[in-house]
Amino acid sequence: MTNSVETDLFIIGGGINGCGIARDAAGRKLRVHLAEQGDLAHATSSASSKLFHGGLRYLEYYQFGLVRKALEERELLLQAMPHISHAMRFVMPHHKGLRPRWLIRLGLFIYDHLGKRQLLPASRQVNLATDVAGKPLQPHYQHGFEYSDCWVHDSRLVVLNARDAAQLGAHIMTRTKVTKVERSNNSWLITCTDQHSGKHTSYQAKMLINATGPWVEEIIAKQLRTPTHHKTRLVRGSHIVVPKLFDHAKPYILQGKDGRIVFMIPFEQDFTLIGTTDVDHQQATDDVACSDAEATYLVNFVNDYLQKPLQKRDIVWHFAGLRPLFDDGANSASAATRDYVLELVNGDQAPLLNVFGGKITTYRKLAEAAMEKLLVDGANSHWTAGVPLPGGDFAVDGRNDLMVRLRDKYTYLSKAWAWRLVTTYGTDSFALLGDCLEQPQLGEDFGATLTAREIKWLMQHEFAQTLDDIIWRRTKLGLKLSNQQQQAIHVWINNHQDLAA
Repeated sequence: MTNSVETDLFIIGGGINGCGIARDAAGRKLRVHLAEQGDLAHATSSASSKLFHGGLRYLEYYQFGLVRKALEERELLLQAMPHISHAMRFVMPHHKGLRPRWLIRLGLFIYDHLGKRQLLPASRQVNLATDVAGKPLQPHYQHGFEYSDCWVHDSRLVVLNARDAAQLGAHIMTRTKVTKVERSNNSWLITCTDQHSGKHTSYQAKMLINATGPWVEEIIAKQLRTPTHHKTRLVRGSHIVVPKLFDHAKPYILQGKDGRIVFMIPFEQDFTLIGTTDVDHQQATDDVACSDAEATYLVNFVNDYLQKPLQKRDIVWHFAGLRPLFDDGANSASAATRDYVLELVNGDQAPLLNVFGGKITTYRKLAEAAMEKLLVDGANSHWTAGVPLPGGDFAVDGRNDLMVRLRDKYTYLSKAWAWRLVTTYGTDSFALLGDCLEQPQLGEDFGATLTAREIKWLMQHEFAQTLDDIIWRRTKLGLKLSNQQQQAIHVWINNHQDLAA
């Protein structure tokens, strides 16, 4: 402990909350260190429904404050990351057995006006008998509603926050496990172990944040050993992915007979994402998977709407994540609050902040609130508002123009390839491709437009170290790469570990 690294703030957890806080803190000129035991966004933060949304259904539970906060953030976030986020028009089919139409109209009116909506169009009624959105649906769905929300590539959001934090001076340490924590006088003494080398490093921090999501209570009990009056409610949300079910770009929000809702969302050009479930999770936090019962539930749910029934054999991928909700005593998982609670322990002496709950749409507000809890000096308190993430320094409606510019310079790019790069890396696509004006200069082609050049970029600039990091979290190319292609990527990565940031 005598040779410990001194820092202002140490953060445990490399999900969206931890990385969002690291970015905010680093921008305030604090010395920041973040330790993540796995890859960035390897758990909850890569297993969401991929939406920046206010949460229309939360209005039923009178969570107006949360919905307002999320709605106000949507457009702010959209402008800061137009490469990995975009607006979508959600379609809600209706029939008499569902929530009454007047109630839906009222909810959508509130949804339109509760937040500061400037870029996104208002809701409207839609005739499903004539609209393209009605074609995949059973013919008795004649009426519906349409409203705005936003898509986001969730795991890339985490990585880009981490990358921006690092550019601002933060030290982002992945595959690094916190093995010991103790308070000494006016500081925290933290020991970390590198998961690859086994090397131990010690840190002395003025402030400590526990942003470990589903593991927050476990860290409190086993490492921090501090009293807490708060608990988390672990709720499993599962999704399935199938070949695309419709040719248009509008997602659906479907109402179920059980009162729940499920999304059908266009996904990675060739697929449809279906989810999510809300199941109280009683198993270990590391034992998270979409159960057979959940997959069956989702298939049966959408089949109440689809003209051509979906089969379980159509599922090409499935995933699940734990939402570590703040336990507010709600009767059901669906009714439990999605808002966050920040618990400050010993605020006047080596403060500790435990983060409970939260949703991806409000991550930036959570980071601001965390800093306000910890810092007396509120300088630069809202500096992240509207500031682009790496690659996001272009207009909200500028994706097509950026794609044209990219193809003008790199003439070998197909439209699909250029579009993937633009919606993954934004303006950083030019830095990634660099001076490779001829396709062979990109190195080995592994399939699905993934080349050695791109893998090298991900390892050097985005903390990627393994196959899964690259094909499931930095991209979703695992959906399109064969087992043989994936094995070739794995071998290449193992032979180039010296590239890792």
